[in-house]
Amino acid sequence: MTTSEITSPRAQLVEGLWQLKQVCEQQDDQGLRHLHFNTLLKDPDYRLEIIRRANTSRNPKIRAMAKTLVELDSRDVLISRDNTEATRRGLIPKANPDILASQADHNSNHRHQAQHGFVGVEKPSQRQVLVPSLLTLLFLIAAATTWLLRDSLGLSSSQIVVSGSLFGEQHWTADKEWVLDGIVYVEAGGRLVIEPGTQVLGKNGSALIITRDATLHARGTDSDPIVFSSARGVGSRQAGDWGGLVMLGNAPVNVADARIEGVPAGDTRAAFGGIDPQSNCGVLEYARIEFAGFEAYANNELNGLTLGGCGSNSIVRHVQVHQALDDGIEVFGGTVDLKHILITGAGDDSLDWDMGWRGRVQFLVVQQYPGMGDNAFEGDNNSTSHNATPRSEPVFHNVTLISSGNADKYQRAMTLRRGTGGHFNNMLIQGFSGELIDLRDTDTVRHIGQHLTFSGLLVENIGSDGKSFFADESSKDDDGGFSESRYFASLEDVQLGVNVGLTDSATRRDTPDYIPLLRSQSADPKLRSPEGEFWDEAANYHGAIRPGSKQAWTQGWTAFPEA
Repeated sequence: MTTSEITSPRAQLVEGLWQLKQVCEQQDDQGLRHLHFNTLLKDPDYRLEIIRRANTSRNPKIRAMAKTLVELDSRDVLISRDNTEATRRGLIPKANPDILASQADHNSNHRHQAQHGFVGVEKPSQRQVLVPSLLTLLFLIAAATTWLLRDSLGLSSSQIVVSGSLFGEQHWTADKEWVLDGIVYVEAGGRLVIEPGTQVLGKNGSALIITRDATLHARGTDSDPIVFSSARGVGSRQAGDWGGLVMLGNAPVNVADARIEGVPAGDTRAAFGGIDPQSNCGVLEYARIEFAGFEAYANNELNGLTLGGCGSNSIVRHVQVHQALDDGIEVFGGTVDLKHILITGAGDDSLDWDMGWRGRVQFLVVQQYPGMGDNAFEGDNNSTSHNATPRSEPVFHNVTLISSGNADKYQRAMTLRRGTGGHFNNMLIQGFSGELIDLRDTDTVRHIGQHLTFSGLLVENIGSDGKSFFADESSKDDDGGFSESRYFASLEDVQLGVNVGLTDSATRRDTPDYIPLLRSQSADPKLRSPEGEFWDEAANYHGAIRPGSKQAWTQGWTAFPEA
């Protein structure tokens, strides 16, 4: 029997779903190979999600089938639980959609007649009374057993363990703790909504990945931030306890077939990048990400927050990444903007970019801890093809980069290499034990003045003696003889060795104070003010926080736990 021979729309829908399952089983298409037919019939949300995914298939036949199913979908339960039980007992052939369709129509007509008074109320048989009673008893026994098991394992009844794939729209509420077990994927077409004040806890080896064509809506508040942290108890947490948050999108990158690090090879859900510069990965606002970033295998890590191919319609604001084992935030291509960002105690680089990132950043504070981390910024364009396009060229305004100056670790404020561009404006930089800026390779320095510019930098206490702003490269030339020392000395609006106004409390690990002292800037060169809707155009000062402010934008929603 073909779909065209079935007159009932509900029966056509059941038959169409069966045909979709058969086609997808023959062709492994975007994770649609293993469809649960009974679930398609009894779960409208699951059915809608599968139809949406089929509608974006690379297979034209599957897309055509999905289009027909969209028109037929009744958003109703097509098979009752009684029918499912009957199927298991062999009373209804499991793979016969005609019988299921007939039963679905019968159920529908029966409900219609009952709603209009055409069907009398039948007296339930003894069997009909006993079966629900037995089911209720079994449910109560199972619930009690689950409660006792959770209690014996020390699990809170308010915790919900999440694993595997998430489809459709999911809501995580603040009255529960959501525990990630393994890598959790929000699949294409899905949307994860996280309420303000929600705790998301990651077990060892876990991560939360918002795949390409899925979105995250995690909008906390300054009084109720969303916290992504380790599932270990307070006091025993450490960097690398879990994998962190990954958001992937369809914005342009300069690498073909780009895949995110830290995801098993061959998993198509690791793919990102496309042709939509406005690609929306979702919203992440007033959120903390703590103790994340593990090494999946050699030289392949997840970070605190990873953004791959996210576009300009993504919102990432008021986010703190604290004690990530690898990078605090790593951006792979795309055009995503960042605003009001705090990165503290990163194990490698605080902010790392690659693959043609062309976003904007305003109000960023980086604090590197003693003996931890390499660079506050590590910027690349493309590791194998330095001149690949689109070229990395992020624009920064109002940035504070802080390190303690501890000589236990060679720390650098910025390493810019592999052809990256960038525009760095209105910055305070203090306390790095290594050097201020290292511009590497000729493909980077050749773009100075056009794709790579510096304006409005105040710098203090760099190098082993506090005055060695640049490393001696006479024995190791990696930039074609370019001299950072001579170049930055020639810029009138770059001031080296001046008091930037930060106090000793700026490097505290428990209660840091990033507000510079109020100081006259009458002798400073005119600052380059940003222009445009994204920017706060009134931020005509150096650094991420207005000097002399009574309260910093970091207060209230951030935290600095040691473990």
